Amino acid sequence: MKLAIASLLVGSAAAFAPAATPMRNSALNMATETTTEKAFAKLPASVKPGVVTGSALVDLLDAAKEQGYAIPGVNIVGTNSINACMEAAAKYGGPIMVTFSKGGGQFIAGKSLANGADEASIAGSIAGAKHVHEVAKLYGVP
Repeated sequence: MKLAIASLLVGSAAAFAPAATPMRNSALNMATETTTEKAFAKLPASVKPGVVTGSALVDLLDAAKEQGYAIPGVNIVGTNSINACMEAAAKYGGPIMVTFSKGGGQFIAGKSLANGADEASIAGSIAGAKHVHEVAKLYGVP
């Protein structure tokens, strides 16, 4: 097992080693470039910073379809990843969808909790959603 982990770590480290040939644009090297201007489409007037629901959500999805952009949906496993997504959306231009899987919800609640009827997954997802409700407006992103 230790050998497998060591191989995994060495193999992963090689991916970050300097390349001998010029690199093409990729998400990794483009993310390190600094931007001074947010680059997202004009949002409908009904869409405000914070959690978007109801007719404002329909307006947002319609605008995305009409203007030809995608809204990223990120699977969350903790408040740290919620905050990172909100920070990225604020820095580079939102909106962003925060999603919770069964395992992600259980991870937020605590992996040691019983989850036979998905009670830990549900409780963790609700706790994560409450966190999103509390901080989304602070980041200024829908």
